[in-house]
Amino acid sequence: MKLTIAWIGKTRESAIQTLTDDYLKRLARYCDVEGVSLKNEATLMKFGDRNARPARHTMVLLDPRGRQLSSEELATFLDEYRERNSLPLLFAVGSADGFTESSRRSAALVLSLGKMTLAHELARIVLLEQLYRAFTILKGHPYHLGH
Repeated sequence: MKLTIAWIGKTRESAIQTLTDDYLKRLARYCDVEGVSLKNEATLMKFGDRNARPARHTMVLLDPRGRQLSSEELATFLDEYRERNSLPLLFAVGSADGFTESSRRSAALVLSLGKMTLAHELARIVLLEQLYRAFTILKGHPYHLGH
């Protein structure tokens, strides 16, 4: 399974970049993963264009209006996706302004990390941690139960 984690804008805080790198390294134990910084939403939409032939990704956008999943439900989503699809999954964290309605409509899944508002750089870290947690759930690793 291949995952691409994309975020809009440059990383401002070095601590966020350190955590991003750490979780990407952890995820690499379970899947082929890359992190990419993109200039803006338009660049993301071109990068993750579902209508491209051949299609390059299945896009999941993070947005507060999206579907909320438990850690176990996210693990199930990843497992079922892996069984049915060969396309890479593209998880995208927007800018501080979020995504436009047209971008949300173009996503295969709009995912919310919860009802609380998170800074977009922090949302990236929460997403990465939850993806790592999901893979540890699937592998039966004690990380999930120990935290």
